[in-house]
Amino acid sequence: MTVHRRMTLKDLAQALGVSTATISNAFNRPDQLSPTLRERILKEAKRLGYSGPDAKARSLRTGRSRIIAVILAESLTYSLNDAVASEFLSGVAEVLDAHGHTLLLLPGRGHASQPPGSANIADGFIVYGLMPNNKLLDELPTQRTLVAVDFDIEGCPTVHIDDTAASYKIALHALRAPPKRPAIINLRLTKEACNGRVTPEHTLLPNTSTISRARLEGFHTALGEKGVDTDQVPLWNIEENTFEVCAPVIAEILDQPEEQRPDLLLCMSDRIALTALTLAEQRGIRVPEELRITGFDGIAEGQYRAPRLTTVRQDSVGKGRVAAQMILGRVPLAQQLLQTELLLGDTCP
Repeated sequence: MTVHRRMTLKDLAQALGVSTATISNAFNRPDQLSPTLRERILKEAKRLGYSGPDAKARSLRTGRSRIIAVILAESLTYSLNDAVASEFLSGVAEVLDAHGHTLLLLPGRGHASQPPGSANIADGFIVYGLMPNNKLLDELPTQRTLVAVDFDIEGCPTVHIDDTAASYKIALHALRAPPKRPAIINLRLTKEACNGRVTPEHTLLPNTSTISRARLEGFHTALGEKGVDTDQVPLWNIEENTFEVCAPVIAEILDQPEEQRPDLLLCMSDRIALTALTLAEQRGIRVPEELRITGFDGIAEGQYRAPRLTTVRQDSVGKGRVAAQMILGRVPLAQQLLQTELLLGDTCP
């Protein structure tokens, strides 16, 4: 019986007349080669039956798996359906693809379903958003690089936008025409589960734990400067940034008697704002004549529909790129603060 020996990296290099390092770069570091050369190597490798370097052997030899894990605060289903989170993941994947790394997604909610020790194979970790608990973080290998995005982990580099400054700026714009009854709709602001009006019995999450506190601070600063008593501005909280969860809360707000219904909604996400816009239209409430609405995030949906959403645009794809570049050591491991842009639409002109 004839046993066919598996083609090796060295065999392919000899067949193509290039170095073994060039072959390795074609599979693992595509940015090091011209697209034409890499395409020729991959095409010939496929023809000769060479499937690429042995990942297990390489990991044992180098101590590196070339896998980067993104730990998500939410479930995989939620994160992949959420416009902001999916844009962030797209930015991470773009950088990892360009440098021959693989992306591993680990959900912070429901992570018990993950295989035991699955995080241990990763070379580094990007933690995206406030974790529901620290169990998964406590189990991570301490010697691996960790980058936090949109919240702080003591002693770790972070990628943020200036949420306070951005919310202050959009609130100042909205307050140029003084509202009679402003209201703020938050996203996961309270320690206790709360899908509705925030009361004195609720405990707000600390400033370091959630971007909602930073955005609330910006709103309150702008309101205070305009002489509005922030204690009299109602706060509403949303537990999950989806239409289905937002809708009951916003319906309760909009179904108040006209003399009590807010005439300005400062929303902490575009999804909340777009839900408010849809429900207002269903009720015949004119936007912006009877109700002005602002969002936050700058997702495409808010800019493609009419009336166009007034919002803050954050570069979620760029945020993912920076986090991935940091974890790969291509930019310094430091505190990175990205810029935002005020998008003036029709919902709050």
